[in-house]
Amino acid sequence: MAGTLYIVSTPIGNLEDITLRALRILKEVDLICAEDTRTTRKLLNHYQIKNNLLSCHSYNVKQRIPQVLTRLQQGQQVALVSEAGTPGISDPGHALVMAAIREQIPVVPIPGPSAAIAALVASGLPTDRFVFEGFLPRKKGRQTKLQQLKDEPGTIILYESPHRIRKTIEDIVNIFGNRYIVLARELTKRFEEFIRGYASDILQLLEERDLKGEIVLLVAGTKFKSFT
Repeated sequence: MAGTLYIVSTPIGNLEDITLRALRILKEVDLICAEDTRTTRKLLNHYQIKNNLLSCHSYNVKQRIPQVLTRLQQGQQVALVSEAGTPGISDPGHALVMAAIREQIPVVPIPGPSAAIAALVASGLPTDRFVFEGFLPRKKGRQTKLQQLKDEPGTIILYESPHRIRKTIEDIVNIFGNRYIVLARELTKRFEEFIRGYASDILQLLEERDLKGEIVLLVAGTKFKSFT
């Protein structure tokens, strides 16, 4: 009998944001595949969990997949965790999930935190329809992707780094026009912040301050009018 690959969601900041089921799985499995073993070790130590860790990130995922599949085919139980949040969302874990499915190995999700959903529900923007695009291409294909999103009626969710956020908002203004946007940064952490307003106003704000931490950028879709 093959083992099971568990897709375990972990905190995006606050270590209390983890389910009892996730903690149990992390204790019971034979191996934890972690995108960043340092971050995962901090979580495990916080909950006094001792288990075997194996790094599985974008630079070694091709080499790790055969190793993990062998363990699963031998009947071992494996948990996959990302650096933060839900594995497979803008991280290399998706490749391992696909490989397990091809080998008919059971894949079980252990739901929990997701930065995109946390930002969306607190943004005030419509939640009935949204599109998640993760990180935009840094150079090639960036303008094309934004052009494709220009007429999206639902809320658009992007991930962005603090040193590229200003350029991304400038591109949005140039292609979308002066849309209403929300910046959600440092989610669930001590300095969590939501910055809401029209893109041109937020660009002015960013002239006066530098943001830190990973950012979720939400852009109002074409059907959004205003909060008034």
